[in-house]
Amino acid sequence: MIDVEDLIALVRNYNPRSNADLIRRAYAYGMQMHDGQMRKSGEPYFTHPVAVAAILTEQRLDDATIITALLHDTIEDTRSTYGDLTAMFGDEVAELVDGVTKLTKLQLSNTESQQAENFRKLFMAMSKDLRVILVKLGDRLHNMRTIKSMSVEKQAQKARETMEIFAPLAGRMGMQWMREELEDLSFKVLNPDARNSIMRRFLTLQRETGDVVHKITGDIRHELEKAQIEADVFGRAKKPYSIWRKMQEKDLAFSRLSDIYGFRVICESVADCYRILGVIHQRWRAVPGRFKDYLSQPKNNGYRSIHTTVSGRDGKRVEVQIRTREMHEVAEAGVAAHWSYREGVRAKNPFAVDPAKWIASLTERLDEEDHDEFLENVKLEMYSDQVFCFTPKGDVIQMPRGATPLDFAYAIHTRIGNSCVSAKIDGIRVPLWTRLKNGQSIEVITAEGQRPQSSWIDIVTTGRAKAAIRRSLREEDKGRFVKLGQELARAAFDHVGKKATDKALRTAAKMLGLADESDLLARLGSAEMPARRVVEALYPELAQAVDEEVDAKRPVVGLTADQNFKRAQCCQPVPGERIVGITYRGQGVVVHAIDCPALEEFEEQTSRWVDLHWHSGRHAPVFTISLEITISNDSGVLGRICTLIGEQKANISDLRFTDRKPDFFRLIIDVDLRDVEHLHMIMTALEAETDVAQISRHRDLTRRP
Repeated sequence: MIDVEDLIALVRNYNPRSNADLIRRAYAYGMQMHDGQMRKSGEPYFTHPVAVAAILTEQRLDDATIITALLHDTIEDTRSTYGDLTAMFGDEVAELVDGVTKLTKLQLSNTESQQAENFRKLFMAMSKDLRVILVKLGDRLHNMRTIKSMSVEKQAQKARETMEIFAPLAGRMGMQWMREELEDLSFKVLNPDARNSIMRRFLTLQRETGDVVHKITGDIRHELEKAQIEADVFGRAKKPYSIWRKMQEKDLAFSRLSDIYGFRVICESVADCYRILGVIHQRWRAVPGRFKDYLSQPKNNGYRSIHTTVSGRDGKRVEVQIRTREMHEVAEAGVAAHWSYREGVRAKNPFAVDPAKWIASLTERLDEEDHDEFLENVKLEMYSDQVFCFTPKGDVIQMPRGATPLDFAYAIHTRIGNSCVSAKIDGIRVPLWTRLKNGQSIEVITAEGQRPQSSWIDIVTTGRAKAAIRRSLREEDKGRFVKLGQELARAAFDHVGKKATDKALRTAAKMLGLADESDLLARLGSAEMPARRVVEALYPELAQAVDEEVDAKRPVVGLTADQNFKRAQCCQPVPGERIVGITYRGQGVVVHAIDCPALEEFEEQTSRWVDLHWHSGRHAPVFTISLEITISNDSGVLGRICTLIGEQKANISDLRFTDRKPDFFRLIIDVDLRDVEHLHMIMTALEAETDVAQISRHRDLTRRP
């Protein structure tokens, strides 16, 4: 483990004015809080926070971030509290540690819907202070470096999560070195045979050709010396995962891959960058279509560089990146360069982006899209590279690689996209699914009366275009949603002995801030609003009367006066089922069904188990359970299903389709129940319906507390 004085020395290498006393106090406090805790490897747990802090010093980050790394697990895993950290280290550090704690609790590799909501929370946390995600990335990197001590199943789960989420997020933030290492560490876990095969082929190639990197580096230096240009030249073989991905994308064998080596030339000025480019192109033949100028058109995370691929020694293709020293700092640290220190002061790097503006570019549509759309668009954003195209007037539009003229149209304005009928690229009419390339001029042709088509969803690649198309299609589907909403509203109103009259719905729409009853019904039918909310808006006294039957806040026996109660979402226990409680720090007691598989992980933590049982008597129908139903795709079937549930005096609080086939629909319906008997009544009634092919209780074990 790194000694505190060694850690302070690492910080003072770039920030001589660092508050060494505060770092010492944080180091001592973290060691005290984690005393007696061990990692899976058998090492003291505190070795992990110290290693994370050391990783962050490589990015030259400020004292608050380094201290947060030392304390990032204290709130979650020790008796330390937010108030303790505020008193000892100030509001800034306490906020950062609390942010990292909340991120740690997010199950980002959950099911799609839960994952989408957790991604939204991730980006909200990032928008408050991006340093939170920098600490989390450092935490994940060290965990991946020491992953061998985990169980095989846990290794695979962490590696997949890293490959799908944290590696592309690091890349999107401009921290390419971290992305590559996270990818390669994950690749080592997920496909060790493929990685070992590539490593063996590399060794064979080196024996056959010698040290190619050293030779080509020498060639480039020789040409620069002849041109009297001062610059540093670095070369390396690309990471195994990068090579594997290229083999998969291009369906090539290793022997047919050419550009498996990369070189960087770091110089003093932008003018030198272009001079170096000229020298390289004079000496070696440029490969057509492999030139990118990110100096004149930087990426939105601040990345600037010239990329070119040339046929080097023995005809081997090599990629060369050319940039200045300041640009290189941003290329290494990405968005984190905003916090970098040099000689005790915040580095004034002109190329470092404002983190607030960068995160705003990712979260600008946060409140406009539903969860699934948001997840899809975030992943598109994280994995995208960029192309730069021009309007006929010469304005530059930045698009992700793979974008089409239809994406371009929506990037200009939603109205332009909705009315697009065709496009011209460099004056030539092309299909709307054509992939755009750097430097092309795009002319969008529109027509009055044109509306988005459902097939456009598969043509476009940008989140903005997909969201606009879906919004337009929803408007066209409004009639169908209104009809479904009428059935849902009728069932919900019948549940409380009321009628869903036009006047009642109009009044509810006004109370909920909606345009009219048609808008209200459309939202019910599209599952944007639960029917229960409409009933409660009009008849709060009925809802209150139901709640008073049994106090829904204290429906179980066995809790102390200061313990809070929460049903586990993984098993959704209801009155009448055997239950047990598990204590969680800061969450009170979470109640599980006694047969819930999630309880297995607590078998050796008997001190956390609480013996509970439900209150006797009549419970209010406030216990939501999920039913998974497969029904025939025929007119009126869904309406009859909703009617059956309503006839059993149960409220449908949510409804979502999970699969649509020409002859069958699969959907999940959330129903509010009194108890297990009520559940059996509903399932029996639905099973008797001829158009119901299958029904079961939907339990999502990924939804943990």
